[in-house]
Order: sequence, then structure tokens, then C-alpha cells
Amino acid sequence: MNEPTELLLLCWRDTDHPQGGGSERYLERVGAELAARGLRVTLLTARYPGSARSEWRDGVRVLRAGGRLTVYPRALLTLLAARAGRGRLAGYRPSVVIDTQNGVPFFARLVTRAPVVVLVHHCHREQWPVAGPLLARLGWLIESRLSPRIHRGSRYLTVSAPSAAELVDLGVDRERITVVRGGVDPVPAVPGGRPERGAAGPQRLIVVSRLVPHKQVEHALQVLARLREQGREVVLDVVGDGWWAPQLRAAAVRAGVAGQVSFHGHVDERTKHALLARADVHLMPSAKEGWGLVVIEAAQHAVPTLGYRSSAGLTDSIVDGVTGVLVDDPGQLAAATAALLDDPDRRSELGRQAQARAAGYSWESTADGVQRVLADLL
Repeated sequence: MNEPTELLLLCWRDTDHPQGGGSERYLERVGAELAARGLRVTLLTARYPGSARSEWRDGVRVLRAGGRLTVYPRALLTLLAARAGRGRLAGYRPSVVIDTQNGVPFFARLVTRAPVVVLVHHCHREQWPVAGPLLARLGWLIESRLSPRIHRGSRYLTVSAPSAAELVDLGVDRERITVVRGGVDPVPAVPGGRPERGAAGPQRLIVVSRLVPHKQVEHALQVLARLREQGREVVLDVVGDGWWAPQLRAAAVRAGVAGQVSFHGHVDERTKHALLARADVHLMPSAKEGWGLVVIEAAQHAVPTLGYRSSAGLTDSIVDGVTGVLVDDPGQLAAATAALLDDPDRRSELGRQAQARAAGYSWESTADGVQRVLADLL
């Protein structure tokens, strides 16, 4: 890719969106890295209250239009208009497209002659029911049958070996799938430095997540309630926000732990890392993850993660018994959390190993992997 290349990114949300998460961060950090290397990068995504129609961010041109569902046709119409020399991208000809499939893709392959890479963090079979019976059936049909058929000649990009295996189960040829794991930013300076663990005060659990049903933050509340019933002095920090937040606050009240839970909502990176730095254990009770970026962020602070083996992606980001612990149900999650809180030496060793592993990840190396995929196509 000696000549400047027009890279088009398609994603239904961006990181500033109230429901933006790890998959959006992956795409934008890779886009920023490639823009710094001379590629011309454009991101088409949805609008949200207070968002700008267009802006430049970290060298990436961001154009927004449409909402949760209408972002898909709006993006395709923008590309069709561009081919006709009209609209916001009049005359625009991408060299390559990364089409993010968050359940459903944009199907950019239908409106562009450029090669298309389909970015899939994980399959959404477990998440579709929350959309309602009709939309769930339609969504899973598109994800499991229609998309693999339309993209039968496309390259796929995913973030973990379990996610690659899920794509193979949907009929995608393994040789068309490349796994490029997510990176991690350097830890920002935290005022006052890292607090001393084991000092007087309660032991601290933390969850960093979008607050949506499939993240199962209720399970962390149940763990906290079990620990409190055992007479332990434990508190929980919940970092993140989402449309499920009111239900979680109500669940904390029902569980009798509202006074021991702090719902921080959306926070900046420095605040997030300050909260991670003072945690003893990071809980990730999600039903499904593609990779689990926050596992590595917690590891930067030598904080081990406990999560579910059935989540798929956590079996890649957590080395069970080495950098964290994988369990099979909420009862085991509570028992494993109690065991780690009672064993500071084991907790420290898991954290040390996790921190050493986290040192091997960076967005630069992630961008290297993505750039190799794009170079092969071009």
C-alpha cells in the first residue's frame, strides 16, 4: 500500500455513542492507527442526541446519519449517491471497506466494487431474543444464513479463536477468516498513583460494561449479596451505562446491596483506570464476548478477571487458572470470587501473570494485523 488508500469503515455506533463499547473502540483505534500511517480513513456511523453530522477525530473523517436501524440504509444510500457523483461523499471511491457486522452487516458488498472485509466480534445468537420474537428471528436469519451467503467470497476479520470457530459453524471457510486480537492503550496517569491493596476498608469488586441484558451484571450483584450474607465487607463498582441501568439499580435494591454498589455511569479513561487500579477482582459475567477488552485493561493493573467459560471469547482473553478464573454458573462465580478474596497470594499471582500478558498487546500490533489483511486484498 505505497499509494494513499481510501479505507471506509462502517459501524452502527461510534465510541462517543451512549451505547458504544469495545467493538466500536477496536474499529476506531485501528482506523486512527492506519490514518497515522497515511491511509485516508472515513467512518460512516449513526447519529445520537448531541452528535455532530461530521467531524474529524484522530485523523479519521466521521460522518453520521440515521439511527439504530436506519443507519444501515442511510449508509448504503450515501455510497450509491457517491458513485453517481452526488451527496456528502460525491465522487468517493473507497479502495477497501471494513463492514462491521454487529448482528447484521451493512451489506456494502452490494453497492461497491471495492473489496469488503467483514468484521465480526462474535455471533449474536444469545443476544437476539432481547429484540423481540419477530426481530430476533429475522436478525438471526440474516446473521446465520443471508450474510454468509452474500459474503461467500469475502474476507472475514475477527478478534478471537472462539469467534472464528463460530463463523466456521455458520459456513464461513476457515481460510477466509483472520484473527486479529484487540490492543490496549497505555495506562493514563492516575492522580495519587495506585492505591495500596490490602489496606483498611472493604474489599472491592468491579464490573466495567455496557449496561444491557446480555452483560448479566445482575450476576455480579448476586455475588455481592452472597458475600455480604457471609459477613464479608465487600463493595462493587459498576462502570458504564446503558438502557438496562434502571433495572440493575432496582435489582440492587431487591438484593439488599444498594448501599454497597456504586453505579458510576459513563466515565473518562482516567477515571476508569483509577477505579480499576483500586479493585481486588474484576467480574465479567457476560453471556457472550468476542474478546473482552476490559479483561486486558484490568490486567494492566494486575487485577485478575473472573468470567464464564460459556461466553466464548473469554476463553481466549483469560488463561484459566493463570491470569484469571473461568466458571460455569453464578454459584461457581460467587464461590470463586470468595476464594480469591480469601487468598491474597493467589490473587496477587494471577494479577502478576495477567499484567505480564497484557504487556504484549497494543493497538499498533492490532493495526499491523489488520493492515496485512487489507494489503492482501489490494
